[in-house]
Order: sequence, then structure tokens, then C-alpha cells
Amino acid sequence: MAHATDYDVAIIGGGPVGLAAALALDNAGLTCAVLERAPRSAWEEPGFDGREIALTYHARDLLERVGAWRHIPHVAISPLREARVETGRGNHPLIFDAPADHTESSAPNAPLGWLVSNNQIRRALFAEAASRSGVTLLSGVDVDSIRQDAASAVTHYSGGQCGALRALLTIGADGRFSPTRRRAGIGAVIHDFKRVMMVCRMAHDEPHHHVALQWFDEGQTVALLPVNGGASSLVLTLPPEDIRRLMNAEQAAFNDEIMRRVGRRLGAMRLISSRHAYPLKAVYAHRFAARRLALLGDAAVGMHPITAHGFNLGLRGVDTLATEVATAFSAGRDIGEHAVLRRFEAKHRAATMPLFAATNSIATLYTRDAAPFRALRGLGLRIADAVPPFKSAVTATLMDRRHSPA
Repeated sequence: MAHATDYDVAIIGGGPVGLAAALALDNAGLTCAVLERAPRSAWEEPGFDGREIALTYHARDLLERVGAWRHIPHVAISPLREARVETGRGNHPLIFDAPADHTESSAPNAPLGWLVSNNQIRRALFAEAASRSGVTLLSGVDVDSIRQDAASAVTHYSGGQCGALRALLTIGADGRFSPTRRRAGIGAVIHDFKRVMMVCRMAHDEPHHHVALQWFDEGQTVALLPVNGGASSLVLTLPPEDIRRLMNAEQAAFNDEIMRRVGRRLGAMRLISSRHAYPLKAVYAHRFAARRLALLGDAAVGMHPITAHGFNLGLRGVDTLATEVATAFSAGRDIGEHAVLRRFEAKHRAATMPLFAATNSIATLYTRDAAPFRALRGLGLRIADAVPPFKSAVTATLMDRRHSPA
């Protein structure tokens, strides 16, 4: 058996949530090892994957606290001034913008949030993690097994490097189909929406004014997310066969079809990026913790993207876990003890379950085209627009201005 190197925390999965967790725990004085399957070059300089992340105030605050925000170029950060939700064609939109009393900055039109490409966030988190002496980054490795006992958990890995590491706590942040979750015997609710989301960037002639659109049209769901440089990120949800055709369409034909599908609302449009497709499956783990193990990010909760809260909830989980672990550490207690993980699990479940259930309900109601569903969603938007407290509550959720976990 290989000699195990000792760390306070082992993190399996070096995506943005795993790296954010390493940085938050390093801030608290704990040593972390992050194990990632990707080679170092792809981890350090991730390619564009089409995904634009709508960051809340809490998410930005956490990225600032862990030192990653400073690595994101200003030109890559697009403020989100307004969000519009529409259903059908020609219906009254439901509009969300920042409340008038919001004073995040001296500007009178402070944003709802910020849009940043997923690869920019990943690159920034890696750059900060690579600068920390308390964070060890292990790339190109596969986890073979995790063995927990009363005092520690030992992770054995192979691949580009082989070895073992011992930690007081192991974190699984390895995606919504997490092998770590499976090894721990933790099941999950998996909701297959039987749709595929295609994402890409489109340049357009007319300005977007930093307004995001979520449009539930018959037979399709369209989102146009404003990015800098006279372009928007297109998020188009269709049945798998339609997405396959669009992924392989010649560019001129692709541009024509997209303009038709979005009703030419931004004028002439042209593809300016690669195209990426993602099956839509939502995941909710039966448990978020086991013996010396915590689940974060999509390994715990993989959201449907319709409410743009998946990554933000992942960072909320990072903040909650780091707070519980740091409290135990500062008191001289075992950071992997059952009581610490149970408190994390209870708080993260309370923060995620209502949003997960609501998101799945919205996705079901607003993506079915039978006449009763079309009538209900149109009525729902009119009622929501007529009830100011509801709009205020949704706006507060979209912005998430709390700076610490509940």
C-alpha cells in the first residue's frame, strides 16, 4: 500500500465548486488537496464551453473573498440590468430589475447580477488556487477508492500520478453523476427532461441593453443572455433530434434558423463561437453527507438551468460547509465529525430543496405545449406581474445579497 500523504481536506473534482471550496478552506487555515481527471494544461486554461454563468451578489462576494474575482478580466464581466420572462408570442412580459433602494454601488441602475463565461470563472479559480501554498493540485488522476475509518479517510488514486492521501474530510465535487457519491452508496433523484440545451454566442445588429430574455415559445425554450461586445449567449432547448441537426448545420443555414426562432428580435445574427450541447437532467442527492464525506455542487444538487441558480447554489454550499468546518477547526474539534457534516447538510438542504422543487415545477409547466399548460403559463405571468410582493421576492432570490450562509 502506498504511503498516504496527510491533508486536512481532500477534494475530488477540480471544477469551479471544488476549487472554490479549496480556497475557502485555505482561507480558514486548512490544507487541501484537489484531485482532477483533466490534464494540467486543460485545467489551467479551460476552453470555451458555451456556458455563461449568471452570478448573484453572494456568488460574487464569495469569489472576491477567495481571491478569484481579481483574476477575471473586466471586459469578460457583463452586468445584468434586467430580466424578462415571456411566454408565447405577443404576450405581456414579466420584468425583473434591481429595486430602487438597492445601493450596491453609487450608480442608480445597479445590476441584478453579472454574466461571466464558465471557462473564465474556472481559469480565475485555478490561477488563485495555484498561488496558494496550502492547496495542492493533482491533475490527470483517477480516484480508485476511498476508505473511511473513525479517524480519517484515505483516497487512493492513479493515472498521471499514483498515490494515496489521508484527510480528516473528503469532499465530492465531481459532477451530477458523481462517482464519489456512488462509491458512498448515496442515491439521487434524477429527473430527465428529455430535452437538450444548445449554447453558443451570437453577434447581432441591435443592442441588447444588458437585458436577459427567457422566452417559453411553443415547441422551444429560448434564452438570450447579454455579453459584452455586441453579442448574446443563445441558450436553445429542443428535443434531442432537433439539437443534433442544428449542431451540424452549415453556418449560414444555422444563422437563418436561429433568427427565425428568436423572432429576429435582435436584428441580423451570426454565430461567433463553437456550439455545445448538454442533456437536461436534474439531480438531487438523497444525502449530502456520509462518514467523513460531504457533497458539493452538482454532486449534491444539479439544477435545471431555467432559473440560472445551479452554480450560485454550488457556491452557497461551499460557503455553508466552509463556515461549519472553520468553526470546528477554530474550536479544536474534528472537522470531519458527524455533527459538523449534519449541520452542513441540514442548512444546505433548507437552502436548495425549495428552489429545486420550484425550478422543476417551472420547467415542467413552461416547457409543455398542450393547451392547458399554455393557458396556465400565460395566466401565471400576468398574476405574477400584478403582485408586487411576489416580484420583489423573486428579485431578491435572483440577486441573493446575503453575504454569509443562513
